[in-house]
Amino acid sequence: MTGSTAAKLAQLRKNLAAAQEPAGDVGVAKRAAKGIPSPRERIGMLLDPGSFVEIGALVRQPGVSDSLYGDGVVTGHGAVDGRPVVVIAHDQTVFGGSVGEMFGRKVAKAMDLAAEIGCPFVAINDSGGARVQDAVTSLAWYAAMSRRQLRLSGVVPQVSIMLGKCAAGAVYAPINTDVLIATENAYMFVTGPEIIRETTGEEVTLEELGGAYNQANNGTIHHVAPDERAAFDWARNYLSFMPSNCFDQPPVRNPGLEPDRTDSDRELDSLIPDSDRAGYDMYDVLLRIFDDGELHEVGESAARNLITGFARVDGRSVGVIANQPLVFSGAIDARCSDKAAHFIRLCDAFGLPLVFVVDTPGVLPGVEEEKIGVIKRGGRFFYAVVEATVPIVTVVVRKAYGGGYAVMGCKQLGGDINLAWPTARIAVMGAEAAIGLTQRRQLAAVPADQRDTVRQQMVDYYNTAVATPWTAAERGYIDAVIEPSRTRLEIRKALQLLRDKRVEQGPRKHHLIPL
Repeated sequence: MTGSTAAKLAQLRKNLAAAQEPAGDVGVAKRAAKGIPSPRERIGMLLDPGSFVEIGALVRQPGVSDSLYGDGVVTGHGAVDGRPVVVIAHDQTVFGGSVGEMFGRKVAKAMDLAAEIGCPFVAINDSGGARVQDAVTSLAWYAAMSRRQLRLSGVVPQVSIMLGKCAAGAVYAPINTDVLIATENAYMFVTGPEIIRETTGEEVTLEELGGAYNQANNGTIHHVAPDERAAFDWARNYLSFMPSNCFDQPPVRNPGLEPDRTDSDRELDSLIPDSDRAGYDMYDVLLRIFDDGELHEVGESAARNLITGFARVDGRSVGVIANQPLVFSGAIDARCSDKAAHFIRLCDAFGLPLVFVVDTPGVLPGVEEEKIGVIKRGGRFFYAVVEATVPIVTVVVRKAYGGGYAVMGCKQLGGDINLAWPTARIAVMGAEAAIGLTQRRQLAAVPADQRDTVRQQMVDYYNTAVATPWTAAERGYIDAVIEPSRTRLEIRKALQLLRDKRVEQGPRKHHLIPL
């Protein structure tokens, strides 16, 4: 007699109930004291209601009498806006969410599933890192999980949501996903303040070392949310711009809206100040040239002289790269070069067209910039644009000087359609610098009391005759000079033309981007 069916069903229900809270009342109390949701509640905030299907709920470490179900991670699949998504969530109540053998096996299986069916992979991270008592077994499964990221990278969207304190090995898998989201109270570092104090003697707080906002300013984290609900909402919105995989197309939302110029479009005709020295907010441009005034910004806390994010044109997803003249006058520096290169390669991997909106005086000069590698990091920016095979549309709204003109999607670097406003200034450098460089002797010969007047006349002539869009238009370096109020419609036409663009790369193992 092996027991009745009813007894077996009762045992199943008992096991599944235990798996819902493996650490029992103690674990629930610990979580309540921290004020954090359960891993399944977190998954519920991410996915469409009722769509989660758990895989491996009854997995636990074999041969250990007191092993707990789940082994510290919940895995499964569900839907976001009706599209399949594979998700994992660390369980802080089981070994602190640390990685052991069965934990690793569960996550590896989930990653394999995402690769096989071609859907996004989302990791909800709240882990203590490697499970010390598992020794090398934990390290081996960290490596096995990391290796699987190669199979996913550039094939399906990968999103990491960082909650709580994540340290040591727990930080490497998230940084190799496409975007990394964190809450305000999250921390992320390789080694904590105590170990740093013991090994180097440095005194540093948790916040200074790995606080979410500090890591976002460093460019490590792509978005900081005020709470967990906001983090999951940001992730859902991000996925709405992405295809399920690199062979698919993103969802199309509300195409064909506002086919003619609107009052919002016409405001662009007077937005750029008459004085080159006066600033304006690039967001005021961006919110008028894309659908519904929507911009889903990525990396907003880092390198704010460059704006990167997702928008829609005629209902279809695009990546946006725009200079921000209110920060460093929109100059290109080392940090914004890293930001741009990552974003461009992300868009290119998933087939999203790129729209450059340009107002930059060129590359930011300075000793510190040279020390931190502006040449190499700027080279990555250039390389990312050259390497991109997606449609590229560029709009020059004001300054496009020197290397800034080149790297911000110019035709010679790979831009398909280049447009300029009448306010555009396209030249090797700005008038002040050009006159100082080329007219030094002539100005020295002018009487001192007339020198400022003559210099201003030279600057005015340079701006009128040299730094204009007309020379570039006459020589075909830009395709058209347009009224600012027509920008939204012209971008729409350009991307309709380029929708079927295909570029085949020559055979090779991989490119050698300057790292």
